[in-house]
Amino acid sequence: MKKKRWRFKAMVFAMIFSLLALSSCGKPKFEATYDWPMKDFSYINQDEKQVSLADLKGKVWLANFIFTNCDTACPPMTANMARVQQKMAEEKIDAQIVSFSVDPSRDTPETLKEFAGKFQADFSNWHFLTGYTEEEIKDLAKAFKAPAEADPGSDQFLHSTKIYLINQDGIIVKGYNGLDVPYDEIISDLKALTK
Repeated sequence: MKKKRWRFKAMVFAMIFSLLALSSCGKPKFEATYDWPMKDFSYINQDEKQVSLADLKGKVWLANFIFTNCDTACPPMTANMARVQQKMAEEKIDAQIVSFSVDPSRDTPETLKEFAGKFQADFSNWHFLTGYTEEEIKDLAKAFKAPAEADPGSDQFLHSTKIYLINQDGIIVKGYNGLDVPYDEIISDLKALTK
């Protein structure tokens, strides 16, 4: 009798454990590598519309730093981000993308719009921001622990080539290589944060 009761308890325990294990399957897991609060901002995008941190509150978003006169990393980075955006659309992921210009004096909304058009950027959830000083963007980039400053002796700028992930609370939680992009990892992380 005791053996049967023990066997029954063992079976119940095994079933509960199996159900718990199965219920955790299929849910993407996310592990933050950063815990950096995003700095408040309010700038203008390629359509001359104001975009602020408050507008992005409650949304998951990706961010990077670019400039249109860039002759090295920015064109491939923007092409890669366009591919991320395409994958987001395919997977029906509701997230935003923000590209901050590190050359705001030259990167007017019109210039940014023309640059973004070369990569078929969908402006419904991708904002190319400007409308601030070089000092302001340098200060904002500190939230990302990244540089954003003029390269001495040239017309180029030093900036991060990472794609950053920001959660619904405005916390920078992860960074990815923006040139050799881990697309599957980004999509998996976006799914985990937006579900």
